[in-house]
Amino acid sequence: MTARPYPAARCIVTGERGAGKTALCRAVVAAARDCGPAFDLAGVLSPAVFAGESKVAIDVEDLRTGERRRLARRRSPGEGCREGEAATREWCFDGGALRWGGEVLAAATPCRLLVFDEAGPLEFERGEGWVAGLEAVDGGRFAAALVVVRPHLVAVARRRWPGAEVVEVADPAAAAAAAAVLVPRLVGEPGLR
Repeated sequence: MTARPYPAARCIVTGERGAGKTALCRAVVAAARDCGPAFDLAGVLSPAVFAGESKVAIDVEDLRTGERRRLARRRSPGEGCREGEAATREWCFDGGALRWGGEVLAAATPCRLLVFDEAGPLEFERGEGWVAGLEAVDGGRFAAALVVVRPHLVAVARRRWPGAEVVEVADPAAAAAAAAVLVPRLVGEPGLR
């Protein structure tokens, strides 16, 4: 991809926990994959892992290869993280999986659609984690980018990417409706992809 007939489109997806941000991304990814192998899709998805109704872990999936690794595990009250893990209030992030995800994002562009699920406190507040994802979005070497950002970080993301569209989802039904609107814009109309 050397030149674009239009500027790179950046779309920030935001919403509270459980609102369907990753589900929205997964729907857009599915539409891109339906276009066939010529559609250059890249980046990472971070699907939740559940034990019954409880979210116990987060995986990371390389969208080009389908490879998946365990990214984080939920911390028990009072539990510390192991050596080599990055810690947030609720999660212990595996250092190896963080590095691998960063490598995936560093190699993601150029592409037609970049998905970055998600840019969070590690990246925006601490300069850790998937900083390569922030840099990939900054670089604009894609036709469109879909970036998941928590609500409390949207202002920071908007300052970094001032022309980005913000799509807020409140629940899984709203996420599905938003995906239906975004697919034609980010992936293309069926039959024209």
